[in-house]
Amino acid sequence: MKLTIPLSTLLLLFTTNLFSQTIADLKLKPKEIPKNYAVSDGNICITPQACTFYNDIQTYSNIVGTVKSKAIQSFRSKGDSGSIMYFEFEHVFKGDRFLQGLLWGKAGEPTDEHPEEYIAKGKFLVIWSLKSESPLKEKSETKVESLLE
Repeated sequence: MKLTIPLSTLLLLFTTNLFSQTIADLKLKPKEIPKNYAVSDGNICITPQACTFYNDIQTYSNIVGTVKSKAIQSFRSKGDSGSIMYFEFEHVFKGDRFLQGLLWGKAGEPTDEHPEEYIAKGKFLVIWSLKSESPLKEKSETKVESLLE
């Protein structure tokens, strides 16, 4: 007997991963946080632009889309502190150019003064307001990228 799987079933299997994710899946769990980091309350953004975007996301909804949910994780360690911001949009995130301008200005890319980085995949946006060499950022970035492939 020959087993055949319709193409639509295969496509569904490949795309289910992206659409079944939640912000809770993307956030770092306690066991994933490097030992020298402590969870902190509130926003610890490196630059005010990142926190303004998080706090006032509704203001930008006509540019970036409507947010379905958002969450933030903030951390401190000796020599490093910052926040990771998670957004889930009603539809695909559409504010890539706007966000680049807001976070980095004319530079158009992260700098020492504005080190924030982000990933936007489908309905999800994650912003790392951490130093570029932060081990916490690296840990989170690896996790998020693998989940949103």
